[in-house]
Amino acid sequence: MSMDALYPFAGVALIVLGLEALIRHEHLMRKILALNITGSGVFLVIGAGARPAPDGSADPVAQALIITGIVVAIAATALALALMVRVADETGRAEIDAPRPGEDESSPGSADP
Repeated sequence: MSMDALYPFAGVALIVLGLEALIRHEHLMRKILALNITGSGVFLVIGAGARPAPDGSADPVAQALIITGIVVAIAATALALALMVRVADETGRAEIDAPRPGEDESSPGSADP
């Protein structure tokens, strides 16, 4: 395997790992981290897929996309963390699809039939 193929494969592996964790875990913090891992994989794929400029320098469009994406990811992470804290304050837990404390799992409000 050449070094040129290593970065896109690593990016795809991060995307798959992040999506798997996003689906599997119920805790909101783990879901936020999974989204960050997925985003890092996307940035790696964009950077690896960028064609170098004719003079041999890196593609400035790909660099601008990645830098903008990082800034947006930081803002989205801060918003998600603030919402997670608010959900934890309101419900007493930072999980989704989990029964409330003292609530029976077989109750009508439960997610599992």
